[in-house]
Amino acid sequence: MEMKKRALVSVSDKAGIVDFCKGLVKYGFEIISTGGTAKALKDAGLKVIGISEITGFPECLDGRVKTLHPNVHAGLLAMRSNPEHMAQLEKLNINTIDIVCVNLYPFKATLQKGADFAECVENIDIGGPTMIRAAAKNYQDVAVIVDPKDYDKVLNELANGGVSLELKKYLQYKVFAHTAVYDSLISNYLAAQLGISFPDEVTFAYEKAQDMRYGENPQQQAVFYKEQFPRKGSLSSAKQLWGKELSYNNINDANGALELLKEFGTTPAVVACKHANPCGVGTGTTIHEAYLRAYESDPVSVFGGILAINGTVDEDTATEINKIFIEIVMAPSFTKGALEILKQKKNIRLLQIDNISAKRESTAFDMKKVYGGLLVQQYDESLIKGENMSLFNTKADVEVSVLPSGKQKTVYGVGVVTERAPTKEETEALLFNWKVVKHTKSNAIVIGKQGKTTGIGMGQTNRIWAAQQAIAHAGDEAKGSVMASDAFFPFPDCVEECVKAGITAIIQPGGSIQDKASVDACNAAGIAMVFVGDRHFKH
Repeated sequence: MEMKKRALVSVSDKAGIVDFCKGLVKYGFEIISTGGTAKALKDAGLKVIGISEITGFPECLDGRVKTLHPNVHAGLLAMRSNPEHMAQLEKLNINTIDIVCVNLYPFKATLQKGADFAECVENIDIGGPTMIRAAAKNYQDVAVIVDPKDYDKVLNELANGGVSLELKKYLQYKVFAHTAVYDSLISNYLAAQLGISFPDEVTFAYEKAQDMRYGENPQQQAVFYKEQFPRKGSLSSAKQLWGKELSYNNINDANGALELLKEFGTTPAVVACKHANPCGVGTGTTIHEAYLRAYESDPVSVFGGILAINGTVDEDTATEINKIFIEIVMAPSFTKGALEILKQKKNIRLLQIDNISAKRESTAFDMKKVYGGLLVQQYDESLIKGENMSLFNTKADVEVSVLPSGKQKTVYGVGVVTERAPTKEETEALLFNWKVVKHTKSNAIVIGKQGKTTGIGMGQTNRIWAAQQAIAHAGDEAKGSVMASDAFFPFPDCVEECVKAGITAIIQPGGSIQDKASVDACNAAGIAMVFVGDRHFKH
């Protein structure tokens, strides 16, 4: 039998499909199609062979079975260079299929609209993935298209005599990338339905958001991928209003600022970040006041930094921001006047992020890639153990025991561990600093007062250096400030530095075998200390 040039076309996304099929017909192809695609092509005046004419079997089970048939798959999988394959097709009266154009049931769109479980399952494609995988396996003989952006590539090569092996191999790759993402969306959805947080095997689906000029350094290539479903209040949902594209470091640093900003809810807050660490944080009754406090926290480090703001940027705030060089300003909104002011700066980037204060979704996980593996954990959502805010005026339980050596061991619970409890003002400042230190790279110490940080020490290999760094940054502002430490004090040396600097209260997790030495040092100096139980390492 003479083999006819045939293309099988079945798409859920019908954009461009009529013009593509007209092009195929122009180059001598017969069109085989199914269901709604066949109707769309016929309505456009194209001659279409129904899939049932090929299979000799009607579409059934509400369309669940239509292409799952040897007359289809033998036509896809037969190797033209294999005489036995071609002889079998001749004997079975099966024609080859040379082009497959399929995109799959819209499972992602079904999830996005919040469909119930039954509808989501019904939108799991079976025949489509089977066809395109079969065609891709036989790539040397079949061109398979899953992306409308490739229609013109195929038609251009057909105009020059046929689809090249190079393009066929590229299309083969796109098939398996496409089905991998499709299957990952399904498996992750089903895992979520079952409450499985850490499956034995896992895949994640991302799509390219942006090619970058380079990575952390100019010699490194980089790309930004975003999740298939952008999270509320995330960088992947941002709308850029002004400025050149974000760099790798911009995105990494901006994410750090956003994470901290979310701790303040709707309280007017401004976070200034540098190298993914906060360098100044302020809250106030207005965004303008919060910005001034954040700026005053560290006027040197904020230069060239990133601002995350949880309210509308007005003209007064924009004027202050424009006094220095800022890389990025992120906010839920900007007044028209503020935009005009900020756009006077050529190199600033302005990002509008709706729901900027939105808390992270419970299905989100913190992931760090290591060479040869992936670390996955829940996000650190807690602030204080059990969210027990009464511990600031509650004496901690104390248990004293005698070790075999004869020495006493003192273990403290959560709450006030010193003779003096913090004042109302100190409590507010402690909570403020605790939010900031949670998002500062370990070892971390944050000191501050009156709704602003006064000194931040981060990323040190021992805690005393972090404390000394924070105090040195604060200068005279250290006096009357309070201190937060992301983990316990292994020695009383940090307290001794607090005494010299005039710091009045300390918040820390507690849990060191040397806790009593730090508590005693605080009592001797009249410093209030609160243990909160939860630590906040950030590496």
